[in-house]
Amino acid sequence: MSKRVTFQHSRRPSMPRVTGAVVAAGLGASMVFGAGAAFASGTSDTAALAGATTAGSVAQQATAQGKAAEKAKADKAEAKKKAAAKKKAAAKKKAAWEAPVNKYVLSATYGTGGDRWASKHSGQDFAVPIGTKVEAAHTGRVVKAGPNGGGDGPAYGNAIVIKHANGKYSQYAHLSKIDVKIGDRVKTGEKIGLSGNTGNSSGPHLHFEIRTTPNYGSAINPVSYLNSVHVHI
Repeated sequence: MSKRVTFQHSRRPSMPRVTGAVVAAGLGASMVFGAGAAFASGTSDTAALAGATTAGSVAQQATAQGKAAEKAKADKAEAKKKAAAKKKAAAKKKAAWEAPVNKYVLSATYGTGGDRWASKHSGQDFAVPIGTKVEAAHTGRVVKAGPNGGGDGPAYGNAIVIKHANGKYSQYAHLSKIDVKIGDRVKTGEKIGLSGNTGNSSGPHLHFEIRTTPNYGSAINPVSYLNSVHVHI
């Protein structure tokens, strides 16, 4: 009887399982590395965004500073312009002439003849109440001030004479009060006294003259002169 010989073959390990494990491992690695890559990418985007935000903020700040600098420059220029205009106005006021009283009625005029004057009238009369403020018609220095016409005679009563830089003199007569003295410097519009009715006067008024010397007898037409310096009465 023959003996059956049975051969037993050893099993080889299942290749698909090994392959699956390798694939699984690879997939896991891919997932891990992928997550890392994604994380790295996210960090880069955040930094870029932060950088862009900072750059935008700096640009806005620079723009604001530029506008502030421009405004400061414009304000400075405007202030300089106003200062120049103010200085010009002050200089113009200093150079300007004005009427010796503010509210008045013109009465006796220059060159008028009559029994009231030894010769023709030498000035322009401004009819005003006693005590009306009398102002310097122009900047200058007081050369006469006092009773007796300041030295020109009793007919003028209390009087003042002012010398001006252009060689002309202005005279103010029949005053009730004198507020300046010889040697005083006065400015255009400055109060020098009060109107009255002193001396040879038929009623309250201010007698005003423009002269070429400080003394009586050198008077010129005061209205014409004031017109020449842009003062119209």
